[in-house]
Parts: sequence; structure tokens; C-alpha cells
Amino acid sequence: MTPTTISPARHRSLGDQTWQDEAVCQNTEYNPVDPDMFFPEPDETDKIAAAKSLCGQCPVRRTCLDAALEGGDTDGIRGGLTEEEREPLHEKLPQRLDYSRVNDTIDGRDVHLTQAERRAVIYAAYRHGVTEQRLAWLLKVTEEHAKKKYRELRRALRNRDMNQPETATLLPEADGERLVRYDFGTAA
Repeated sequence: MTPTTISPARHRSLGDQTWQDEAVCQNTEYNPVDPDMFFPEPDETDKIAAAKSLCGQCPVRRTCLDAALEGGDTDGIRGGLTEEEREPLHEKLPQRLDYSRVNDTIDGRDVHLTQAERRAVIYAAYRHGVTEQRLAWLLKVTEEHAKKKYRELRRALRNRDMNQPETATLLPEADGERLVRYDFGTAA
């Protein structure tokens, strides 16, 4: 099953680096930070602890982690995680399905999407009656490609509907009434 995330996070737009201005690790006159602290050797546990402590106070920690994962950054401490701690996240990134990213895209924001999130955008756009032109703009693809994606989705939905049983599955009686599968709502 694909892992899902629902969070109120504000996702950065593609190419947006302005979030770095809010990062606690920025070296300023009033906040001197040694950038080497974020690139320690594996045995430099004091540097690792200091960098993670600083990341723990950062208001853009999640954005930093997302930028590292989406950009394929494998070196140093980013988003409060070491290279080794981020490695499994790098591997799982293509399967990420974060509905807040899907919603941001439908709303017109230009955010980084995984393949699973792109499929969810296509489905949500179709369900909400978004035109092929708008879908093409949202996904940064040609209008022909958007039409193709809608055709593929309609075909998949038709095939899914054709494979559904026409009759309700009968379940054991409860208090003299026959219960059917549909009596349990969408969870059953």
C-alpha cells in the first residue's frame, strides 16, 4: 500500500530557494554558524549532535528536508537528518503521496510532485471537471498529453466499474434483517 501524508505544510514552488532566508543555519553577523558543522565525518558525533540541535530549532526544517530529498542531496545534514537517516527516505520518495501537495497543485501552485502525486492530480482534476488545458498547465505538459492522461483514466475507471459485481454481497442476518455489503458504507 502506498504511504500517504496529510499535512497543512506550505510547499515550496519549484526552484524556490527563498525559504533559506528563514533557516537557522544561515551564517549572519548576529548568528555565526560554521557551515562545516553540517558536513561532519561519521565519527564526529559532537558536530552531528550540534547540527541536529540547530536543525531542531529551525522553522523551515521540513522544507529543507523536502528540498534535499527532491534535489537528490545525499551529503551532509539536511532537515535535521544525517545522510544515513535520509537514505531510506530517498528510496521511498517516488511512492510518496502527500495530498497537501496534490491540493496545492490543483490550486495552481507549482510544487514538486512524485509519480504517485501526479496520478492523484490527474484523478482529482478529472473528478472536479478540470479541463484538459488546465490540467496541461498544472502538470507542465502538452494539451495532447493531458488528453491522453484523461483517456487513460476514463479507460481505467470503466474497466474498474466493469469488474464490480452487480449484486450486493449478502451477509449474515442481524436481528432478523438481511444485511448487505452496502449497509456498511464506504469502509466495507
